[in-house]
Amino acid sequence: MLLRFRKFLIYGIRRHKCRPFSVSSVTSSSRKGLVLGVYDKDKDEGSIRFTDAGASFDKLVSGKLTQMLSISGPPLKMGKSRVFYGLHQDFPSVAVVGLGKKGVGVCGKENWDICRENIRAAVSVGCKQLQDLEIPHVEVDSCGDSQSAAEGAVLSLFEYDEFKGKKKIHVTPQLHGSADPGAWEKGVLYGDGQNLARSLMEAPANHVTPKLFADTIEQKLSPFSDRVMIHKRPKSWIESEQMGAFLSVSKGSEEPPIFLEVHYTGAPDSSKGPLVLVGKGITFDSGGISLKSSSGMDAMRADMGGAASVCSTIVTAAALKLPVNIIGLTPLCENMPSGKATKPGDVVHAKNGKTIQVDNTDAEGRLILADALCYAHSFNPRALVNAATLTGAMNVALGSAASGVFTNSDWLWDQLYKASVITGDRVWRMPLFQHYTRQVTESALADLNNIGKYSGSAGACTAAAFLQEFVTASHWAHLDIAGVMTNKDEVPYLRKGMSGRPTRTLVEFAAGLASDKHSK
Repeated sequence: MLLRFRKFLIYGIRRHKCRPFSVSSVTSSSRKGLVLGVYDKDKDEGSIRFTDAGASFDKLVSGKLTQMLSISGPPLKMGKSRVFYGLHQDFPSVAVVGLGKKGVGVCGKENWDICRENIRAAVSVGCKQLQDLEIPHVEVDSCGDSQSAAEGAVLSLFEYDEFKGKKKIHVTPQLHGSADPGAWEKGVLYGDGQNLARSLMEAPANHVTPKLFADTIEQKLSPFSDRVMIHKRPKSWIESEQMGAFLSVSKGSEEPPIFLEVHYTGAPDSSKGPLVLVGKGITFDSGGISLKSSSGMDAMRADMGGAASVCSTIVTAAALKLPVNIIGLTPLCENMPSGKATKPGDVVHAKNGKTIQVDNTDAEGRLILADALCYAHSFNPRALVNAATLTGAMNVALGSAASGVFTNSDWLWDQLYKASVITGDRVWRMPLFQHYTRQVTESALADLNNIGKYSGSAGACTAAAFLQEFVTASHWAHLDIAGVMTNKDEVPYLRKGMSGRPTRTLVEFAAGLASDKHSK
């Protein structure tokens, strides 16, 4: 009997449509929901431990929230939630979410800030529940960190439904109360940036060709024209730059290649070189003549995840007005089979003059990056970072837990690592041994081979070793993001689909460079 009474308290008002008059009089267009946090209780604590906003709301409703939580079931565990109805006329629906232990910080084993991750995960659960109830306006408790709460809300509410007739209701999350609105707005921009990358990656390849990708980024950056300059370099320019490796990949497609170059000038008077970001932009990867299996090939519309993350990082940096100069370089093309396509065994010339024996046309990402990395050095970068969904071997090595980082710079690794701890979008350092270099520099026909000599062995490492042959910068990092390209259910505040990772980590990294007076 008690159990049935509890269920009625939580669900009965909605199920039996016997809401109080003050709730039923609210029109659907003005309905608002509220997400509040509650911490785990210490062993010696008897009362429920709300956040500051939760305690204030409980006081406003004369302790009814405490009463409801107490009789509705066991204490809320981290990431779990309950929805209550009719507690207050301004918020007909209130989702209470479990935040776990209060006061926890960075975990050395997990390599992230547990408190921030708990907030993102908990807020996301509450927001999604209220979205399922078709509540268009949701106020969110800061839960002690407004930025993390905003990220959890914005990221969890994203769903790509551009071509669906039936769409989820659009929810506008807002900060509840006045707890650090600046941090909330920053979190919204971080979340929007990652969602832009997710949108680009999810979109069908016929709707995100190289040209349409470049046009989209140009449109997104148009509000910042006073600080941003965009060059959409055509095939003729690519040829003039002698980017033979890039051109060899694009040959098989009817879609012309584009080299997208974006300059964000956030610190016009800076004496330091720019941060140069390079993103792999294969807008569809069939594998070329080395054709992929048809199973799962549709996901290769997201093989431009590196370009999406890089460009979304610059859009976010511009919106945040970060005082740092960034140049984004994204070679954009399709990798398709045709009578004009590169064949296994062909030899091509890269921009730096090195010759490459292409034994596998499905190892194309490293070819377009090779020319882009050569070009990047012309800007004398303070740091050079490339991101690419480069190898399936990276997914085998790390799965979706972290992006693999190969770098020749301890300083640069430290900066990327610190940024990832804050964002929860982790990175893990991988080796750049000469052991791997020898496997790509021993080629029968050319200076380099685009695959390692030992098939199936350390593919992510040999790919990184190949890229290093086109780098002379002292501070370079290659992020292999193939393992984090998609999300099933691993990251609780991202729905199933393309992840947009590691956009927030790149943004945080750029912000760190902007604020660090002692940086390189």
